[in-house]
Amino acid sequence: MTLRNPLPVPLPLWIALLLLTFSCERQPPATQANAYAPTDSCAACHPKIALSYRATGMARSFEAARPDDMRALLTQHQPYFHAASNSYFTIVERGGKFVQRRYQLEAQGGVRNELERQIDFVIGSGNHARTFLHRKPSGDLVELPLGWYAENGGGFAMSPGYDQRDHPGFRRVISSECMFCHNGYAEEETGTPASGIGCQRCHGPGQAHVTAASTGKRQEEVRQVIFNPQRATQERQVEVCLQCHLESTSRALPYAIRRFDRQPFSYQPQEPLTSFIVHFDFPVERGPQDHFEIAHHGYRMRQSRCFVESAGAMTCTTCHDPHAVRRGANAFNGSCASCHTQVALHTGQPEAHGDCAGCHMPKRRTDDVVHVVMTDHRIQRRPGGNLLAPRKEVQESAANAYRGPVVLSAVSKNLQGPARELYLATAQVYQGANLAEGIRALEVAISKHQPREPEFYHQLAEAHYRQGNRAAAEQWYRAALAHDAGYRPGLRNLGATLIEQGRAAEAARLLEPLTNDAIAQINLGRAYLEGGRQTEAIAALRRAIALDDDAPEAWSNLGRAQAQLNRAQEAEFSWREALRRRPAYAEAHSNLGNLLHRSDRWAEARVHFAEALHDPKYAAARFNYGTALAERGEMREAERYLREATQLDGSLVEAHLNLSNLYLTSNRAGQAIAPLETALRFRPNLGKALLSLGIAYAETGRVAEARRYFQQAAQSNDVQIRGAAAEALRQLQ
Repeated sequence: MTLRNPLPVPLPLWIALLLLTFSCERQPPATQANAYAPTDSCAACHPKIALSYRATGMARSFEAARPDDMRALLTQHQPYFHAASNSYFTIVERGGKFVQRRYQLEAQGGVRNELERQIDFVIGSGNHARTFLHRKPSGDLVELPLGWYAENGGGFAMSPGYDQRDHPGFRRVISSECMFCHNGYAEEETGTPASGIGCQRCHGPGQAHVTAASTGKRQEEVRQVIFNPQRATQERQVEVCLQCHLESTSRALPYAIRRFDRQPFSYQPQEPLTSFIVHFDFPVERGPQDHFEIAHHGYRMRQSRCFVESAGAMTCTTCHDPHAVRRGANAFNGSCASCHTQVALHTGQPEAHGDCAGCHMPKRRTDDVVHVVMTDHRIQRRPGGNLLAPRKEVQESAANAYRGPVVLSAVSKNLQGPARELYLATAQVYQGANLAEGIRALEVAISKHQPREPEFYHQLAEAHYRQGNRAAAEQWYRAALAHDAGYRPGLRNLGATLIEQGRAAEAARLLEPLTNDAIAQINLGRAYLEGGRQTEAIAALRRAIALDDDAPEAWSNLGRAQAQLNRAQEAEFSWREALRRRPAYAEAHSNLGNLLHRSDRWAEARVHFAEALHDPKYAAARFNYGTALAERGEMREAERYLREATQLDGSLVEAHLNLSNLYLTSNRAGQAIAPLETALRFRPNLGKALLSLGIAYAETGRVAEARRYFQQAAQSNDVQIRGAAAEALRQLQ
């Protein structure tokens, strides 16, 4: 399998698949003016605020896994069975450390496909959920499949996006975008995560403020060197919160693109949010109606009549004190009464009816994290429907994904100049929502403004790739690399595209220098395999595994290389290692099934073929299984799967050949003609196809056509085919 740098995907706060993780990012060199103070610096002068803030969800949004906290969560924990992936998940303590373990059961009751990873960090305050993270030797953080949810007193279920057969397992990388909204800034020197959102997220870099306060500066001077949102405009106050609490959707749109010239943790709250990140939305009446998602606080609030008609007076802090927790019935009534002075509370009714928020901002189950119930911040007169009804997680696919224009969010509507054209055009193609129009718009914007950032060119290349135009994709990948020769996504994806175009040697030369990049080494291994350089492929794939042991693609390709060198035992081990990391990996199941079939272990082979066939679009699994069935004489079933393989992938020449051979050996020569002609459209000089087509025509009495194909087969480089064609021509005489 060839890996591409992942196409952009939605970036909800708990998940991102981008491969640039926070621990690899570094801020620009700090000066006194923009330097961050140690996280505990504020408490010395502001002890009361520091104490109350520790109880807030923001302060508890990220922390190291603590034994006492973990034991409290595990009080009633039992192994959790996930039916979709036929897997059990459990968390166990070992020597004060906690590990999350996954295993499957054999039909006879034995355990297989065991894998476990240590829980190093926890995302989430526990008010609604907790997600467990493992820190890899590389420093990357990965999300673990089993999460904890507070609903109904607390319990375990799959993490968001994991309730599917082929879920991300122990491989979902937590990106800098994810960490940005769940944690403070990474420590400069060590890359060690901070513990939750700190004071400087809303007040900006604090070292100058701390220095001024500790050296006896006048109070006014001390205040001048720190940002206080209370003294800012309403727009800036709201944007301090919206840096994290604004997400139009967690589905593919995109909801936001961080500006390509900004580093992940470079935002400072005193600057306009659009100078750091550009937000997008569905057009009115085009997107999902009344959707409600987990990071919708600011998005829904801005839809409220209260916010719109406040003429700038209403902000998040109208109701919320960011330094303290406010909970309980009627807790926010005072905030409502500050505007609605003439509206009496529903006195004389049950207490719940006197709670403004309880009626007009009710709790509601989120669409994207189905085990979480949160407050809907869109203030409405009478929200309808069963807002707490259980729901199943919806897996986004090509069939149900939004396709249409992407517009600027109201928060980014004032974006002007080249950035407006460039980012709005990029948004159309970024996650494939509006490809055709987006390609045209982005080509125009790039031609007009000639941006320096390689990302614009790369996104245009990705858009052409999505549409199947490999030549245009290559052109724009090269344009991205012309602006930054070391741009890793461009190098990786250009290499993958060259392999797909049959230019493996060229791809290898491009990828060989990237020795410290796991994806590049996986693709280099594939390039070597395509060029018949199995020994070099094995070396590249072992380098990839040394960099990222959890990459199932590296293990699967390693198995292919070993099998091609007739090292069956090693290949079997590699494919089983791939399946330990990704139990539903169709390619590894299919290849392992083939190997077991060749080793006369048919019962076990059939199990793996069946697993591979769960992927409804994987043609190679049907080809391998159909071929194995034909070799065992099970012709009816073999025909079914070989035909399915050709229907799924018309370019799979060997499937056409095997299907035609099945027809020829069962005296159905007429049916063999169509698949053979299809095979020759893809490989016009394929000797065995020419020979078989000659036989099919001869069997059906079409001697002239038979002679023509036998004559072509007689020119084959294959001695056996030449001899068979010559004999066929002699017999035709």
